[in-house]
Amino acid sequence: MHLSRYPRVKLCHAPTPLEKMANLSRQLGGPTLWIKRDDCTGIATGGNKVRKLEFLMGEALARGATHIVTQGAVQSNHVRQTAAVAARLNLKCTAVLEHRIATNDPDYLEGGNVLLDHLMGIAIEHRPGGTDMQAAIEEVGARLAEAGEVPYLIPGGGSNAVGALGYAAVALELLNQANEMGLRIDRIVHATGSAGTQAGLVAGLVALHAQIPVLGIGVRNPKDKQEANVFKLAQATAELLGGPAIPREAVEANCDYVGEGYGIPTNGMAEAVIMLARSEGIFLDPVYSGKGMAGLIDLVRKGNFAPEENIVFLHTGGQVGLFGYSDFLNRAAA
Repeated sequence: MHLSRYPRVKLCHAPTPLEKMANLSRQLGGPTLWIKRDDCTGIATGGNKVRKLEFLMGEALARGATHIVTQGAVQSNHVRQTAAVAARLNLKCTAVLEHRIATNDPDYLEGGNVLLDHLMGIAIEHRPGGTDMQAAIEEVGARLAEAGEVPYLIPGGGSNAVGALGYAAVALELLNQANEMGLRIDRIVHATGSAGTQAGLVAGLVALHAQIPVLGIGVRNPKDKQEANVFKLAQATAELLGGPAIPREAVEANCDYVGEGYGIPTNGMAEAVIMLARSEGIFLDPVYSGKGMAGLIDLVRKGNFAPEENIVFLHTGGQVGLFGYSDFLNRAAA
């Protein structure tokens, strides 16, 4: 897996830490839990999208782009990280934000990631929930091209085959860390949404013959749709890498912890956020890693893992989003 063949801008503070969660493991009484700290990637409070942006921005610069266009929900971690990387590279940036959640809460609409987006001075356009967001950024890109810009369009979450290369790289990084530590990883668990993180991990691990299963805890789609999205993107990423074909059984998602929908808080998410903060001093986010950890905690309680297993939870970042859910979390923490 020769990743140097692809244009890349080194942005990430890597390798990110791989830490044992001894207190949480003891509290749950199950397998030994570890955490891969991709909340510590460095730029604009960190997060998993920086991994994808290394390759996406590498391609953008190779194409002579002057203006980055992307999209996401109002409290998008991806938009915040894209805005920061664009600023670092002296590129203009426009973000199209979809109002997926019906709320008038000023914390959600103006705080958290939105505040940081404004501080970075990007152009922001808004669309109602249910909008075809890929079509929306294509329309913005066409408008910018007519004005003389060279736009580069990044899909939601940076989740295409180029972006997924970032998590193929993480597969290699994680294996190197585990080998140096003498750690046998039995399973990787993380929150899965736009599919790029899971697809990249799966493609990278298959290419490396690692034989480590990946479980995505869904935050938006039902199981069949989420697995289909991940499998399709993992296949495209493997093809780009020139690696082996992806077996369908390598893609697994558990979507029992979505709750009422994307970005809508759940009691399980709140419990997970509070438990990690109080046991390990680690902050999760309310949309992705909070629901991902809620799933992992519940599965441990149900005895889905053997006591001798080592489970690595991939923290995808996004803690800034906590400030968009302050009322709900303050009530939960009381």
